Amino acid sequence: MDFLYSGPNDATTTFLLAHGAGAPMDSAWMNDLSALLSDRGIAIARFEFDYMAGRRDGRRKPPPRGDTLTGEFLDAVASVNRSGRLFIGGKSMGGRVASMVADDLHARGEVAGLVCLGYPFHPPGKPEQLRTAHLETLTTPALICQGARDVFGTAEEVAGYALSPAIRLHWLEDGDHGFKPRKASGRTEAQNLAEAADAIAAFVQ
Repeated sequence: MDFLYSGPNDATTTFLLAHGAGAPMDSAWMNDLSALLSDRGIAIARFEFDYMAGRRDGRRKPPPRGDTLTGEFLDAVASVNRSGRLFIGGKSMGGRVASMVADDLHARGEVAGLVCLGYPFHPPGKPEQLRTAHLETLTTPALICQGARDVFGTAEEVAGYALSPAIRLHWLEDGDHGFKPRKASGRTEAQNLAEAADAIAAFVQ
């Protein structure tokens, strides 16, 4: 398994960061967030699920169901070079997969917490198809950074969910699934990404 490492060598925290369903570990979004977290003293380790490997020769496969990727995430946890405490998580689907393995890892003392960035609470346009059952009983300390108008779960929708008290929610003003706000909001994507990085840094510390 190949990793893409960034951040200070003397970091006391490592964040194992998985990509979303449609973009690789070195997408512009993942690069920008990793740089922001590195600036805040966090070491980042990125990896890719096997289905994404075909992108290099033009044969990228569609993403499989999230629950079929838990073994690969566990392999990444076992293989990553870590500095200090380890947090796991990811963008969208990557964060969802991390949330499925977090409690077992946390119970064994292998990870300190979970960070999800744009959690896919439900498929777009299908709010009845919730992906929250395991989040109701989650015991791992968790942070979910979510755009307030994310089509995978808006602030209004998520307010009605029965989520575990172990989960902290940080809402990014007018943000979409990638935290990008509309121009009329007066916010910028850069501001929301920086705010998310600040929230993550405060959480892991």
